[in-house]
Amino acid sequence: MPLTRAAAVPTIARLRSSSPGPGPGCVSTTMPPKSPTARHKRGAPASSAAPRLVSETPFGESSLQLRRFRLANGLTVLLLRDASAPVLSYQTWLRVGSRHEQPGKTGLAHLFEHLMFNETENLGAGLFDRRIEAAGGETNASTWTDWTHYHSDLPAAELSTIVKLEADRLQNLVLREPQVRSEKEVVANERRFRVEDDVEGTMQELLYAEAFRHHPYGHPTIGWMADIEGFTTRDCERFYRRYYAPNNTTLVIAGDFDEARLLRLLQRHYGPMRAARLPKNPAVTEPTQRRERVSRLVLSTPTEKLLLGYHAPAFGDPDYAALSIANELLFGSRSARLFQRLVRRDQCASEVTGSIAPFAEPGLLDIYAGLRPEHHIEEALAAIEEELERMKDETVSEDELERVKSRAELGFLMAMETASGKAEQLGFYETVLGDAALLFTRLEQYRRVSTADVRRVCARFFESRRRTRIEVRPADGASGAAA
Repeated sequence: MPLTRAAAVPTIARLRSSSPGPGPGCVSTTMPPKSPTARHKRGAPASSAAPRLVSETPFGESSLQLRRFRLANGLTVLLLRDASAPVLSYQTWLRVGSRHEQPGKTGLAHLFEHLMFNETENLGAGLFDRRIEAAGGETNASTWTDWTHYHSDLPAAELSTIVKLEADRLQNLVLREPQVRSEKEVVANERRFRVEDDVEGTMQELLYAEAFRHHPYGHPTIGWMADIEGFTTRDCERFYRRYYAPNNTTLVIAGDFDEARLLRLLQRHYGPMRAARLPKNPAVTEPTQRRERVSRLVLSTPTEKLLLGYHAPAFGDPDYAALSIANELLFGSRSARLFQRLVRRDQCASEVTGSIAPFAEPGLLDIYAGLRPEHHIEEALAAIEEELERMKDETVSEDELERVKSRAELGFLMAMETASGKAEQLGFYETVLGDAALLFTRLEQYRRVSTADVRRVCARFFESRRRTRIEVRPADGASGAAA
């Protein structure tokens, strides 16, 4: 799941998502400045020109309009004015995640998410959060494989407050040894809690490490512990200069605001920033997996657990929508096929879930089963494989398919009931697919999925020889022990 300062926040692609993330090498083409803020005094000259309107697109079937602007320094701005409530959501999306990290420096994107709530040259440590709370708002952030995302929801009257605060930390962050050391300790403890002392976290990390032996999706978003402990202030300064640049950033503002006033504020506070020469990440393709990879662990857990990972398409792949519907058929509700089979009928599992990673490049569809006492992995695996074969061999009824598609469409639309939900969806599509307007083409793709599409994608992706399997058994060997 995406990592946040507090807990993982589910994002987009809401036909369920989950998983870790990555990071290979990039080579910066900029000369290191003397201070963290010097980057914005180099590169292309600043411009006083007003933000330029690039496009205008209807927001789905509503009366709202999505308007895209661009500043001279490359900053992209997406505006969705909705005056139905006096609130606004202000989100900053950066095209950097764990996929962009260098080997030996995994976890920097996530560490930086923590650092961004610290001191700036104009604001003391901890005051960012307090200013937002004093204004009646709330703020948080999350990091995953392809992006880093900062979001604040506030009363509409606090527009100038949030513009000043966000622009300040994007260009004036203080990066010194005490701040870096403190946040490294926080992240190291987070890793212990969420991965090393958590059975499911350990399984998920191992699944991706085994499934992606070449691609940076095999690196955990939170980072390997040795890398976290080895970060230096210099590493953080270099990362800030490389990626926290206007031409690597998209602002998404949804809610009640005066557009002309907002554009003036954005130009005043973001316009002086200079574009950076962004690193070029080498393309890495994971070689086709020819044989199933199996890892068996003995951990402190009362019952056996099983995690399967099937290679799945990228979020922009034409088959992603059809596989998402297949995933809903199998796991989407208490009436879904594998819930009915493992939990209700066979009663061998207390929990069964499935999710597809919404990544910019091909990821995984993972299946997790937590078994009941006295039941074993072999029993659950046989039942899962039987149901997956049914999906390949038998045509799903039109009634069952329409029910699942309706439920998926409802979830898709409910995710955009609020200003924050609208902004989050737009920012995700813009960052991962390169165009926020593709948001509603995805809804049409879900609607067009046919029974033949479901059979075809199941046959394409549910191949056991290309699967990665993680098995966990109790440390004492007594899988029937009480939980």
